[in-house]
Amino acid sequence: MKLGTDNKKKLGIMAVLLVIAAISVGRMVLTLGAKPAALAAAPAASRVAAQPSPKRVVAAARDRRQIQVTQITASLDPTLRLDLLKLGERTEYRGSGRNIFKPHEDPPPIPDPVAPGITQPTGPPPPPPINLKFFGFASHPGEPKKVFLAQGEDVFVAGEGEIVNRRYRVLRINPGSVEMEDLLTNHHQTIPLT
Repeated sequence: MKLGTDNKKKLGIMAVLLVIAAISVGRMVLTLGAKPAALAAAPAASRVAAQPSPKRVVAAARDRRQIQVTQITASLDPTLRLDLLKLGERTEYRGSGRNIFKPHEDPPPIPDPVAPGITQPTGPPPPPPINLKFFGFASHPGEPKKVFLAQGEDVFVAGEGEIVNRRYRVLRINPGSVEMEDLLTNHHQTIPLT
């Protein structure tokens, strides 16, 4: 029966690594089980020796680290200090009044420029004017009169009662003007012939 001995070099390396691991685990167990008083006495004994060996130097450094760890853990007192907790409870947060969730402050409101003694007339604003231009008639014998109306570059031809530009109704056609109604605002306006 073969036990993986076909590669003797790998088997030898594995055995050496196992021995090193066993030694390091054993040392760790021994150092964790040592008492702080014994560790404090070890550095004093190592200072007495005239020529310390390399093993003693390593042991002294390890002991110094262990003493430092012991001192740090002794200063961390795990008891609960109620006096410090009560001091924190009495503290009230007083912020600056700034909203930390807004990147910029809102500008202050702009006051009305009206003097305090003068009142402005209140009421609905006037409706917008009808911006059509009346520039001519179209009349054939036996047919009702029609007018030519322009809005910008658009030209419309409409008779009485017809709707222009889906918003304005022609109410009455007079010889020098035309009466129009804004269907959205019910505003009436007379447009003169230009």
